[in-house]
Parts: sequence; structure tokens; C-alpha cells
Amino acid sequence: MAERSTAAVDVADNGGDEPLTATADEPTTDGTAEAGNAAGETSPGVDGKNTGLPAEPSAPDLHSGHKLAKRYRLEECVTRLDGFSSWRAMDEKLRRAVGVHLLSANHPRARPVLAAARSSALLGDPRFVQVLDAVEEGDFVYVVHEWLPDAVELTALLAAGPMEAHDAFQLVAQLSQAMAAAHREGLAHLRLTPGAVLRSSTGQYRIRGLAVDAALRGITAERPLRTDTEAIGALLYAALTQRWPYENDAYGLVGLPKGMGLIAPDQVRAGVHRGLSELAMRALVNDGATASRQEPPCTTPDELAKAVAAMPRILPPEPTFAAPPEYQRTTYQQGTYGRPSARLVQTAPVMAVPPAPLESRTGRALKWAVSALLIAALGLGSWQLAEALLDGKKDTGETDTTRTTDSDSTDKNVLVSGKPVTIVDADDFDPLGTDGGEKPELIKNLFDGDSATSWYTQTYYTAKFGGLKTGVGVVLDLGKVQQVGSVNVSFLGGTTSVELRTTEKASIPSMPDGFTTVADGSGTDVKLTPQHPVQARYLLVWLTELPGSGKDYRGKVTEIKVTG
Repeated sequence: MAERSTAAVDVADNGGDEPLTATADEPTTDGTAEAGNAAGETSPGVDGKNTGLPAEPSAPDLHSGHKLAKRYRLEECVTRLDGFSSWRAMDEKLRRAVGVHLLSANHPRARPVLAAARSSALLGDPRFVQVLDAVEEGDFVYVVHEWLPDAVELTALLAAGPMEAHDAFQLVAQLSQAMAAAHREGLAHLRLTPGAVLRSSTGQYRIRGLAVDAALRGITAERPLRTDTEAIGALLYAALTQRWPYENDAYGLVGLPKGMGLIAPDQVRAGVHRGLSELAMRALVNDGATASRQEPPCTTPDELAKAVAAMPRILPPEPTFAAPPEYQRTTYQQGTYGRPSARLVQTAPVMAVPPAPLESRTGRALKWAVSALLIAALGLGSWQLAEALLDGKKDTGETDTTRTTDSDSTDKNVLVSGKPVTIVDADDFDPLGTDGGEKPELIKNLFDGDSATSWYTQTYYTAKFGGLKTGVGVVLDLGKVQQVGSVNVSFLGGTTSVELRTTEKASIPSMPDGFTTVADGSGTDVKLTPQHPVQARYLLVWLTELPGSGKDYRGKVTEIKVTG
């Protein structure tokens, strides 16, 4: 056992007055409220310190239905503490749920929150919950971020029990790599708790609140690298043991026995993977000393990620299958067919049962007669229906979906191509940008049938969007799920690279990775044809490289046409 670290993750300095278990009951899409802060306390960071700023002014007193920027409609308040509130809101422009952190413009932490949100938005790493907007508007400052209703908090996963070794390995590998990338860009979390980690339905872990959660609470740290590394170690420890590696209970987890110091996970619970146990102890550094053995401590997320990569691969557990029922052999297979059974089975006397009404000779004749009448009626109806259809085609002059061509003086039938599909609506799609929009007022020009009108993007310094993002695009709404055979896109200004992406979901995904790329191309008149026709309602025309010269690059689209 080693001495307990003085840098406890978000709870080491709460005095043990109240277990921090409230996060297990909070919505999984925000998670900013902790029980330790429910009484208006400010939370210390890992190896961090609170700035000591007062909780005044109080959180803005708004109500459900209030609209920010004529776009974000507040629907449910999920957090209200320490001068700010967090909401689930609806982006009425893109018709999707978002999260909103809201505080007064004269709040002493308003400027740091805006700066943290804008820095986090520039990272653009899909392993983090993305910041979509950061705005100062009148008396308010608010930060808009992704809302992930299908993701599950790590708090809820830990409440169900310890993780398998493979799942715990994936957790520490993904978190350490993500935080190493963030620190390389100068960003720290400082409040990496089970409530800040989400697992998607695909098994990917996503971190929310990068830099923003700490700024909202005024948390700072002298050694942010060590702070976040120890936080990852605490999460790995909890995943292996379902215990919190500090004396105070927190996040629905029981703490370690008081006065025992830090105990290795494989000594707390039997069957813990030894390599992962050592890794957790190396991350939970204590002034340079580890719990046991001679491995050096991991003091940065990058060191921790390299230590994870050096471990032998941990395979997922073998799937278990239910045993099939015992095979029942027939009498013939048992070799007693045609011979009396060797066992005498005493049976109860069988009472004679009179035949059913239709089992008599008359009843059987009646059944045959009714069956014959039904077959005759069905055949007559089918013949009349076919005759009516043929007469209708002759009267209207309709033909099948074939047309005749003259080739080598021989008539051949050729299948007609797909018919045009009407575009009901469209929206600009710029989730990786800071302003969230790309000329939305010009979107209608894309499908107005007039090639003299156009929609165009913002101006960028390079063809690759100045390194700010991987692309921008337009989401087309076909009104309902329809077959899409091809999409024709007409550009101005030079060769433009573009992708066609589709989704089977009933709503528009919040990020481009939520769509599936089915075709790509480049040029001025590009026909995007999937290898096979797809069924979709929402199509994303995603521009990946813009035409231009010097420091003036811009995409310009005159018309988009969809065929089935």
C-alpha cells in the first residue's frame, strides 16, 4: 500500500460530509450537477484549487420556452448552482436537441467560460462532446454543446458492477489518448469524473466539459497534466473494483477503508487483471511514489497512453451459448419399430369420443364443396382484375417502364432511368465551425431550378478550410424515406471536391460522422452515384476541398438535383 494522494479527484477536499452520489440520478446528457455542489459549494479540482470567487450573482432566472438568439428554445433545467444553470434545449434551426450552459454576463467567471468554450471548440476532436456555440448576448453568456440522449454515463455503468478487463482496457486507452491530444493543444479538463465520461452505443467513450466544466466552477490547477492523469487512474481503479480510490464515498461508489492508504485494485477485489491494476497505481501518483513494484509513475496522459499501448492485448471474453436441448430419438431410431416395447406402460382407459360435426362423411363432403367454391371465386376475381388492368393501359396509352431504341436495325427494350426526387427543404451544415452556419439565407437557391442563383460558403485561407475544419455542407430533406439513385451537383469557381453522405436515422445527426459516405467526386458538374441505390430521407452534400487562389477559397453551388 502507498500513502494516499493529496490530489483527490473532485472529492478529496469535500470533508466527507456527504457522499457524492447524486450524479447517478442526473440526466446522462449534461451531468454537470454533483451532490457536492447541490448546496452551493464550489468543487476543487484534482490537485487543483478553487479560485474562491463568490457564487453571486445567482443563476439567470429563466423558464422553459425562453428562446436564445431566436434559435435555442430552453426545455428543461438539469442543473442550477453556483451562479449558472444548465439546460436541455432545442435547436429550432437544425431540429436537434442541444445542451446549454447559461450565466449572467456580469458574472466574474463569464469571460473565462467564453474563452474556455471557444478554445475547446477549436479542438474539433470527436472523442470530446463538441462545443457548438459560445455567445455573449445582452445580459447573458451561454455555451451550446452537443446533447447525446443515447449515451450512458460511466456513473451508471459502474453502478451495475465492475467492468470486464477488456472493457476497462478500452476505457483507459481511449481516455488517455483523448486527453493526451487535448493537452498537446494546451487544453485541460481538471474535472474528469464518472459523470463527465459517456459511452455511446458503439462502445466509444466521449468526454464532455473539456475546459468548460472547470471554468464554470472556477477550478484551476498548478499541474494540470498530473491532475488529469490521476483522474483517469481513479476512473480505471473504479472500473476494476467498483470502489472509489479515496476515503470518501463519491458518485455512488464506496470509498476505501479509512487509514489504510491506497490499496492496489488486485488486493481489493479478486480476479482483477494484474497489468491493469499496476497501470491504475502508476496513474494514481503520490508525489512521485507508486504503490508497489518498480515501474515509474505516469504523470501525464501521454505517458499513460504509451504505457497502455505497451501492454499485451486483452481479448474480450468468449461468448457463452445456451446448451441445446437433449436430442429425443424416435421409436424407429431406437430399434423397436414393428416390435413390442420391452417396458410395459400402464395407461388409463381411453373414453370413446364422438367425431366432430365435420368429421362425418357428410361433413367432409361439405368441406370439399366450400373449398371448391372459394378456389373458383378467387380465380374469377384474379381474372377480372387482370383484364381491368390491361384495359386501363390500352385506354390511357401507358406503357411499361421501357423505351425502344434502334441498334443494328433491331428493336430492344432499355430500362428507363430513375425519376427526379423533389427536395422539400435544406439547411446549411457546419457543426465543426464556431458560428454554426454557412450562409443559411441562400440555401433555397440550391433547388429553385434557376442556375443563375447560388449558395456559397464563407471565404477561407486554403482549399482545406484553413485547417479549421474538415468540411462544410448542406443537408437535403426529401420529406420521407425514398430511393436515391444519384445526386447531381453544379459548382462555380473551379474544381470542387464533394462527398454524398446518407443516414438511416429519423433525425439529422449532429456531426458529419453520423452520416455514411456512399459516393464522392470532384469537378464543376459532379454526379454522385452510390454503388447501389440507397433508401434515405436526409442527404448530406459535404464539401471537402474548395476552389480558389491566394487566400481566397470558397465553394459555390448553383443547383442540386436528386434522382431515384
